[in-house]
Amino acid sequence: MEKKKKLGPQFHVENEYSVGRHSFKAYKKGRFWKDVPNENWNSWIWQQQNRVRTLERLREVIDVSPEEEQAYEKSSELFNMAITPYYAALMDVKDNTCPIRLQSVPQLGELEVGVGEMEDPLAEERDMPVPGITHRYPDRVLFYTTHHCPVYCRHCTRKRKVSDPSSASQKKQLEAGLEYIRKTPSIRDVVISGGDPLSNSDERLDYIMGSLRKIPHVEIFRLGTRNLVTLPQRITDDFVRMIKKHAPLYVHTHFNHSAECTAEAFEACLKISEAGIPINNQMVLMKGINDDPDEVKLCNHLLLMMRVRPYYLFQCDMSQGISHFRTPIETGINIIEKLRGHTSGMAVPHFVVDAPGGGGKIPLLPDYVVEDNPNELVLRNYKKKNYSYKLK
Repeated sequence: MEKKKKLGPQFHVENEYSVGRHSFKAYKKGRFWKDVPNENWNSWIWQQQNRVRTLERLREVIDVSPEEEQAYEKSSELFNMAITPYYAALMDVKDNTCPIRLQSVPQLGELEVGVGEMEDPLAEERDMPVPGITHRYPDRVLFYTTHHCPVYCRHCTRKRKVSDPSSASQKKQLEAGLEYIRKTPSIRDVVISGGDPLSNSDERLDYIMGSLRKIPHVEIFRLGTRNLVTLPQRITDDFVRMIKKHAPLYVHTHFNHSAECTAEAFEACLKISEAGIPINNQMVLMKGINDDPDEVKLCNHLLLMMRVRPYYLFQCDMSQGISHFRTPIETGINIIEKLRGHTSGMAVPHFVVDAPGGGGKIPLLPDYVVEDNPNELVLRNYKKKNYSYKLK
């Protein structure tokens, strides 16, 4: 792996990482931030404080289309806009079909409530024994530690909470969640979620994970974060040293497109993986962003080079205002069909529907069984050739 000139004093981003024949390019600050000192740009606190939140600022960063302007004005009361300078700098200035823009700038489709869409499609509130804990599966829980995120993704399934200051997790709620986990010995796995848990300070995260590690029946926990994609500056050396103390720990992140696989993201993932912490990716299938098998394959190949394992490909949830992103189920099955056998199995995620109403994750696969009878199974492979597997 070739590394080139270092830039930042704290977040030591390289101009470029080269792995095999592919290069991961470093950021371009864009027209609005070109004069910002690297010391500021590489600070996750500065990135949080200088997010793009108004239409006036957005106009300084990109050429806002009439549709985007209309969507911003009408959606601001429904779901705010917030984009880190880093992630905004990845947007195409002129093209409003840019996959980064579609994920972060309000769209007119958000104003429509599609058939079957719900405020809480996964029934997370229904399975909440105490505020801040969703306990659906027997041995694991979701633990909401904050409702803040650096970027308010337009496809968010928790719009009812994210960006709403009144719903933020307070210390009393955190303590109630920890106490529930202590008193429930069936829990062996805790998913630390949000919002984005990395919006918490290192000190608060250290306290949460340290408290969980003291509970004898908690074996592992996971950090569910999109900061690797939208705010890689958050992954400081101090942060990595802190989370390393709490192993066994896993990081679940959320890359949706190859354009998000930058040198900054590579550096952030490298720091975590070199600390011995595995990283899994949970991609959401979205129309106009990654509903193409070649794009998913490219993104997953890049992720593997970044030491991130493609884990899930999610069918878009039935959340309100995201029907414009939703694809037919067949689209996801076709993507898996075009991946399985055509590339490494490590690059093939599980395609799942998180069933509306709290049914949990249900995996879907292409049908590889041609005949099923008492004496044999007739199976087809990725080349659509049939093979007999004798049962008797």
